Amino acid sequence: MEFDASRQHLPRYRQSTAADLCRDSVFVAADACNADVHALFSERRDLLSLPVLDGGRPIGLISRNIFMSHMSKPFYQELYSKKSCIAFMDKDPLIVECDVSIEDLAFRAVASGEKALADGFIITNRGELAGVGFGLQLMNVVATLQAERNRQIMHSIEYASVIQRAVLKPSRDALARLGDSHLEWQPRDLVGGDFYLVEQHDDGWFVALGDCTGHGVPGAFMTLIASQVLSQSLQRVGPRDPGRLLQQVSGGIKSLLGQTAEQRAVAESDDGLDACLLWFERSTRRLHFAGARIALHLLAPGQPVQVVEGERAGLGYVDTDPGQVWPTHVVELAPDALVFVTTDGLIDQIGGGKAIAFGKRRVRELLAAQGGASARALAQTLLAALGAWQGAQPRRDDLTFFCCRP
Repeated sequence: MEFDASRQHLPRYRQSTAADLCRDSVFVAADACNADVHALFSERRDLLSLPVLDGGRPIGLISRNIFMSHMSKPFYQELYSKKSCIAFMDKDPLIVECDVSIEDLAFRAVASGEKALADGFIITNRGELAGVGFGLQLMNVVATLQAERNRQIMHSIEYASVIQRAVLKPSRDALARLGDSHLEWQPRDLVGGDFYLVEQHDDGWFVALGDCTGHGVPGAFMTLIASQVLSQSLQRVGPRDPGRLLQQVSGGIKSLLGQTAEQRAVAESDDGLDACLLWFERSTRRLHFAGARIALHLLAPGQPVQVVEGERAGLGYVDTDPGQVWPTHVVELAPDALVFVTTDGLIDQIGGGKAIAFGKRRVRELLAAQGGASARALAQTLLAALGAWQGAQPRRDDLTFFCCRP
């Protein structure tokens, strides 16, 4: 085999085994009497369990607590001292080879019941006694291993968060050139299932918000898939027809995840996203909008909030019709009009005195009350209202919203 010098720096970890828990132990032969066992336990206060051997191989385990409890009863020493020690022996103790992994040992200990954790277990080497192990040792090792694994997982997720934020950075830079605008992106966990894309063009700007299936690590994987499919679709059809673009994204995700009609019976996933796409044409002040389960909110000065609902079909799911159409709605924006879109992390957050969702009505009321505020001030008001509403309730989902006065 060719040696790969580039891998010399990688650490090599030895898997923990039962041998790491093995303690030397005295033992008794199967033909020993209970008087011999009593003498050992009386002499060795540290002796918690005593293996019993027959021909060099362990056949049982005597628990100190159980044995001494019996022998302290009236007349028990007179009756049982000369009898075989197997009278008080556990005839079916947990016996494991020294090369058994800690994970396997933990499962076997739990399956064998309380006695393996309370009284210990026998460890053998090729069938012969090597020593004994105890439940407290096992729990300590398992806890240490789990803590190390959690540390490694958290380190990986933290780095994944860096990657996810790096992917979104070009859109953040483009957003800064939109003028009076604000985009709030708060993943529920270190990484999230919401994503956005902002592009500046000579004749306008393009904004996309996506809310992928799940949150945390699964959601973050979906954002990478969805954002890649969106970028490829933008290269093919451009940003100026959001409805057609949504159709392209839906088809791309169905194909990539094997969720097409032909593969429906064997599809291993049913994932997709809610999304909205905005194209603003500067010369005409026309806003082109298409939504998949995300609505557009518009607020012109002196007017009530206007809501343009998105279609009820999500993108890419198994049940999403391949021929589904997401129409493009075109609206002429008045000067100083407010544009607002949000994923359901804002609307669905549980809170208040009755532990109910924040709701669409409260969002509309807050927008109407802040009609003349800047996008940043409006965002701060929304976040403050959401925080007060949430109270001690846990965060339900990722949160993303975009507001702008083109």
